[in-house]
Amino acid sequence: MIKKFGYARVSTDGQCLDRQIDALTAYGVDPNDIIQEKYTGTKANRPELDKLKMASRKGDIIVIESLSRLGRSSKDLLALVEEFNDKGITLVSLKENIDIATPTGKLLLTVLSALCQFERDLTVQRTKEGLEAARARGRKGGRPRKDPKEIKKALKLYDAQTHSTKEIADLTGISVKTLYNALNERKESKQIE
Repeated sequence: MIKKFGYARVSTDGQCLDRQIDALTAYGVDPNDIIQEKYTGTKANRPELDKLKMASRKGDIIVIESLSRLGRSSKDLLALVEEFNDKGITLVSLKENIDIATPTGKLLLTVLSALCQFERDLTVQRTKEGLEAARARGRKGGRPRKDPKEIKKALKLYDAQTHSTKEIADLTGISVKTLYNALNERKESKQIE
């Protein structure tokens, strides 16, 4: 029996899958057959995508909201498409209106994949040029440093062992990660002494 699967992915836990899920269900994918993943697309092994590849069989249809949800590089995207194609699985991308079962779909996919990669490369290049221009003007990127007084206060609270790291972060306005970084820096400086 032919099955229609959906695949929805965002890169971080803070992002929402609702828009993609709505598009997939509007296309006719049963909500129970939508594989959801909150994992960066730059990783080759994505656990939920791997489960989808294992569950899908010849004749099945995999529906995605956009090509970018499936792969971040043209090489990765084309490898996945070829893998699905070799297994006899049809891939449908709603945003680009592509059905790779058709010759036109295969051609469009190849062209769009190349264009997506070109666009990402341009973005990386522009970002790099912008950072270089800012450095040339004496500006540095990154987040501003936290107030050393707040970090010192956080370390004292940590040493007192009266608060959890989350509570310390809330009291001082620094993140738990910043607290742990400060603890590691303190530990390293003691080892050097």
